[in-house]
Amino acid sequence: MGFYRDQILPRITNLLLANKEFGTIRQRVASGLEGEVLEVGFGSGLNVPYYPPAVHRVRAVDPATVGHKLAAKQVASSAVPVEYIGLDGAKIPLEPGSVDHVLITWTMCTIPDVDQALSEMHRVLRPSGQLHFAEHGLSPDPNVATWQHRIEPFQKWWAGGCHLTRPVDRLVETAGFDLTRVDNFYAKGPKSTSYMYEGLAIKP
Repeated sequence: MGFYRDQILPRITNLLLANKEFGTIRQRVASGLEGEVLEVGFGSGLNVPYYPPAVHRVRAVDPATVGHKLAAKQVASSAVPVEYIGLDGAKIPLEPGSVDHVLITWTMCTIPDVDQALSEMHRVLRPSGQLHFAEHGLSPDPNVATWQHRIEPFQKWWAGGCHLTRPVDRLVETAGFDLTRVDNFYAKGPKSTSYMYEGLAIKP
């Protein structure tokens, strides 16, 4: 799946995540960002239009080189400087306590070692720094969760390792963050793929 994952999937993801509903969510999640921001899973730059003016610089991590090409126009027209710093969220090349905020949207599902990646995000955040996130994951509805477990192998196969059953709030807390807000809801689409975790967490 090398060619598919590297060349085709980023384009599919860009189309699927560029709708109006997700744009509204992105705007909410990006609200309050300021100073030095790390975005893990930068992708095709769909969050760029929602960076507040108080953001001084964004450090971007993403493994897909095609995503860099898709994001080129967004990055070029952005009032906020964007600097690519790495390919792997589990190995972030930044000093401890060097960023004010971390932004991650619809990315935790595909990171192979999500616990390590969240640990890295925690490490590079300054004390009282904030993690802003919007992710899909495990539904609390047993019937929906059953279907999520059933179709997850297929989802992982076609969607670049995307998991449907990750409990995002628990993963964030286990990494050492204090959750200050989590809103859960179903976005448009099949419930098995659209249970959302949108929230904010702080590094104590």
